[in-house]
Amino acid sequence: MANNNVFIALQNNEEARPIIEAIEQDNAEARVEYAPAMVKIDAPGRIVVRRETVEDLIGRDWDPQELHINLISLSGNIDEDDDAFVLHRGD
Repeated sequence: MANNNVFIALQNNEEARPIIEAIEQDNAEARVEYAPAMVKIDAPGRIVVRRETVEDLIGRDWDPQELHINLISLSGNIDEDDDAFVLHRGD
């Protein structure tokens, strides 16, 4: 059986915390692992980072491209647009 998991690792800092919180809110199956310098989040099949959720948490406009500033690593196929950053396996 193939591993269907995707993951994203972000720096463990003030800028990334609302992104991490948004991922937790919007991805019920996500597992979050905290380390001193990074936070790794993995989930079966898909992780979605929604612009609207992050904006609600930070109280300002947010472009999903800003995620790249704190990105350490990821695994999965990427789909990006103005509304979301999506990691997925398959299709």
